[in-house]
Amino acid sequence: MPSLFEKINTLISANLHAMVDRALESNSVAVMDEYIRQAERDLKELEESTAQVGGTVRTLKRKYEEFASAAEKLDRDIDTLILKGKNDLAAAAQTELNSKQQLSQEYFEQWQSQDKQYNLMLDMRLKLEARLTSIRQEREHLRSLIELTEAKKITNKTIKSLDQLAANTDKDISGLAESIRQRLDNEDARLEMATRNLSEQINEAVRSGEVERQLEERRRRLLGNQGGDGAAAASTTQNTSSSSSSS
Repeated sequence: MPSLFEKINTLISANLHAMVDRALESNSVAVMDEYIRQAERDLKELEESTAQVGGTVRTLKRKYEEFASAAEKLDRDIDTLILKGKNDLAAAAQTELNSKQQLSQEYFEQWQSQDKQYNLMLDMRLKLEARLTSIRQEREHLRSLIELTEAKKITNKTIKSLDQLAANTDKDISGLAESIRQRLDNEDARLEMATRNLSEQINEAVRSGEVERQLEERRRRLLGNQGGDGAAAASTTQNTSSSSSSS
């Protein structure tokens, strides 16, 4: 049984020109109606799945942040325990820190994987909505075209002598069909452009998040070093004062 993604990819990549041709040949928009019904069902299912994955992404991110924050605090506590000579407690805390860091890494990897899947589903939703909008619009144009074709047949049967009218009607039908195909070409081009822009935005957001993470890590390191330098200076001053008092 095909997966939801496979079904949606089939709908997105469907040849709309061929669909229009089949509708013209059969003088019916039934093939387009079937496409619309299937697309609406799959779109609803995709939206429900996307909402679930989006919730999972938020949960994994929250769990990662919780464990990462706990690991950072525990790391600082271990330094304090070592300075106080409480080595047994420091060893126990180190073991707990290793566990939290491992869990934090696992949650981070799951979060990133699910987030990638979430963005893919959002992208597919946009594409399918664009296809659905396009086919709905062209269905109405095609329905009018088929009605015009039927009217032409009736006219030809009723008034055999109006050859010129029939010829003009043929030109009108051909012109309308070509107009529909042209609009489909334009819609395909807009969809391709929108998809490319979305992909670029997603990539930019990911890169921006990585830069922010790197800067935050550097900021913590620098502030930590600054705190260490200040403590060393204070210790030197205190030792100098003690020596002077002894003299």
